[in-house]
Amino acid sequence: MKNIEESLIRAGNLNVNPLTVYGADEIPAGAVPMCSIDTCVAKGILMAALDDNIPALYIGKDSLKGCCLGAMSWLGFVEPNKYIKYFVSTGHDKFRKGEAEYLKASPEIFEKWKEYLGEINTPGKYLVISKVSDLSADSDIKSFVCFGNGESIRNLSSLIHFRSINPFNVISMPMGPACATLVTYPARMAENTPKGMVFVGPVDPTGNSWFPADYMAMGIPLDMAIKINEDLENSFVNKRPNIAYPKQREHIID
Repeated sequence: MKNIEESLIRAGNLNVNPLTVYGADEIPAGAVPMCSIDTCVAKGILMAALDDNIPALYIGKDSLKGCCLGAMSWLGFVEPNKYIKYFVSTGHDKFRKGEAEYLKASPEIFEKWKEYLGEINTPGKYLVISKVSDLSADSDIKSFVCFGNGESIRNLSSLIHFRSINPFNVISMPMGPACATLVTYPARMAENTPKGMVFVGPVDPTGNSWFPADYMAMGIPLDMAIKINEDLENSFVNKRPNIAYPKQREHIID
């Protein structure tokens, strides 16, 4: 896992810690409840990536206190609120006084969209987000989460395409909350998540107040992170480093 982490950092020229996602039946030593960092799970994950002093984070059915209701369902711990289809679309007078996010055109479209995901299940009693340095030898890693600027995500995306044949089915920018982009999709917790695909986002604008404007996230399933590690030396990142990360640049935008 250390080698994979180093390859992700090098490939993306990352200055933010990549994180791992895995399931556990016991709380890892030193880990803290995910929502003790922030009510928003995705925000807490970003904070953990940025801050070396934040230990591994865990969440389970017995540690949901203080968590966003949406994250509870998107991580597979509770059933979605029956009014969520209205909240993300046009609103309902029986939920939050009609407040709506207007992310989907109608409740019916949201329902059909949600059907495509299938059931969401966690990989263990607890879902754990951890830096590689905090892993134990038996951690069953499902995916990695990387945060980077536009150039970082572009280069990681190009490296993911290194061995691909179909140019259209390797990288996806799917609809969903930020926690789905970071965790649910890449860890393949949603029943119908495609295999052989990484996920870029988040596309949820409700996180724009805290997610850096010039950054994106990439969720990478473990098997694809292994391929990145294997391909790095023969790719453009190693063979043409000044193309990947130019020392001299043209400035066409002031």
